[in-house]
Amino acid sequence: MRRNGIVLAIDGPAGAGKSTTAQLVAKALDYLYLDTGAMYRTVGLAVVRAGANADDADAVVALAKSVAIDQKAGGDGVHTFLDGEDISLMIRTPKVSDAASRVAVHQGVRDVLVATQQAIGRDGGIVLEGRDTGTAIFPDAELKVFLVADVAERAHRRKLEMAARGERADVALLERQIRERDERDRQTQLRFGPWPSEDAVLVDTTGMSIDVQVAKVVALAQVKIQAES
Repeated sequence: MRRNGIVLAIDGPAGAGKSTTAQLVAKALDYLYLDTGAMYRTVGLAVVRAGANADDADAVVALAKSVAIDQKAGGDGVHTFLDGEDISLMIRTPKVSDAASRVAVHQGVRDVLVATQQAIGRDGGIVLEGRDTGTAIFPDAELKVFLVADVAERAHRRKLEMAARGERADVALLERQIRERDERDRQTQLRFGPWPSEDAVLVDTTGMSIDVQVAKVVALAQVKIQAES
């Protein structure tokens, strides 16, 4: 057992319920929560703000090295900061989501962020959510969970998220964007290792309530914690 507990890595495609599930699982286990995907989104936002080309590796890596990215827990969840500014809502827009998936292909960006993530989680007692959590970041994580859900449900969830922010959304457009991002993410991941990792536990969240998702993952974690004790 690591000093503070196990490392629980949660991954999956966009809209599968990673963020909400991971945050609630971390709360149930009294573990630290780290949203690695938000870090890539933050770099994506920095690129959008700078008017840079997300496909220009040198420019994007330079930006990633120049900004300060941080996450802090608040009463309403974990907030992400870019150079001290709370950008938690800004990084959830479709434009930033697209930029994030494009900057994530650059090895230099991954090197910068992975080093930070490994330093935060090396002693365990942490739930990490996002790409590479069970491969490049913690290939030795005690538990890896890969959440999936069908495209229609993921688009519906995305629409509800946008509605909560006062944004209108076309479900058909969201479905097309999700399929396109899935393919881009799949091709990106093939460059860095299997996705999902071969030892991940697959959990299909289609039709599941968030409470059921959380209970499922907590149960899996408790089995691992007991085995490591």
